[in-house]
Amino acid sequence: MIDLSKVQYRFVIMDEKGNQYNIKDYVENLGWEQGEDELATRISFTTKNEKSTKEVFSDIAKLGCLVGIFASDGVTDDEVARGNIIDWKPAYSSDGYKFDGKCYDNLYNLQESQDNIYYPAGTGTKSAITKIFDDWEIPLGSYEGPNETHAKLTFKSQDLANVIMEILDDAYKKGGVKCVVQDRKGKAYVVPYANNKTVYHFAVENVVGATHKRSTAGMITRVKVIGQEDDDGKSAVEAVLNGSTKYGVRQKIVSRGTDESLEDAKTSAQTILDEEGEVQEEMTVKAPDIPWVRKGDLVHVTVGTMNAYYYVVGIRHDADSRSMTLDLHVPFKEYEKKAQQTVQKKSYNVGDIVNFHGGTHYVSSYAGSRGYNAKAGRAKITIKNGSGKGHPWHLIHADSSSNVYGWVDDGTFD
Repeated sequence: MIDLSKVQYRFVIMDEKGNQYNIKDYVENLGWEQGEDELATRISFTTKNEKSTKEVFSDIAKLGCLVGIFASDGVTDDEVARGNIIDWKPAYSSDGYKFDGKCYDNLYNLQESQDNIYYPAGTGTKSAITKIFDDWEIPLGSYEGPNETHAKLTFKSQDLANVIMEILDDAYKKGGVKCVVQDRKGKAYVVPYANNKTVYHFAVENVVGATHKRSTAGMITRVKVIGQEDDDGKSAVEAVLNGSTKYGVRQKIVSRGTDESLEDAKTSAQTILDEEGEVQEEMTVKAPDIPWVRKGDLVHVTVGTMNAYYYVVGIRHDADSRSMTLDLHVPFKEYEKKAQQTVQKKSYNVGDIVNFHGGTHYVSSYAGSRGYNAKAGRAKITIKNGSGKGHPWHLIHADSSSNVYGWVDDGTFD
């Protein structure tokens, strides 16, 4: 249990030379937030533009400088948010000289950047996501997300943050776990919802306020799956899935990709009905600030019409008022079943880096082909489900510790 009376904050700015300044005593309007539709954490603050031992704060905290918010509850003392200054705004008023700043973490570059990206059919979720992090030199802290096999993916001039979310959403619709992307201490983490070890409970006696809205706007009650266009530009209807039509028929179209089976398309259509085929709920809770609560956490709420476990899909921390506002969502459909499937069966896809156990690699995927000894080490999957089936995986060593370069058997890597 956290003692809220002991919660304290520090706000640290690092100048261009690496010198650190704790200016919490000079700061007001300090807050950090993680929006539902955004990857990056945003930090905002206002500080008296006074002179430190060297310079005024606006000369210390320049564009691009790193800032960090740290919190302590008497037991834990840790960083809760960091970012680089992207808005720098000194100002003067009758109250004196002040300095406003806005900061974002490393994931902000993905929100502000576009690219053309192509992934061939058979690419795994993990490989697709981590390649974007690698290309943009964002270090990976941990990837605990899905690793489904995707049909061909093509993105033209799309925001990279949206690309990541679309890939994760496609994996979810194929049976993977629902995940959230976070920046923690400058590293990217892809983790399932409800990954927090401590689940906080909010009741009437310890919240400031709460709202609960229900709406049928945006509901989807029917999904039609259509195939590829013929020479005349017509597409045949291959399946129609109906949900609850109590509030009328509201239809969405799913086009089956050339590399996608009808069953996969129907699974995607059913997921749309599961996610969007019910009354939409918007729930917010305002409570005393617990600085450790993040987007993606599981919380328990018994306030008014809310009496269940919920996911935090957005959060705003206010250090001045020592309060936080949580945007909540009911647990996503079939989350528990999909999480169990991920644990029970680990999947691998083209592009994944694996640990080869050592043994024999073969010149072809067919049983009876010639084999040679290969040393253990890190390797990359370049082909899966080889046509010969006897040795279905093709690996190429990823460093000098191994010399594997050929077809290998199931169970020879993890």
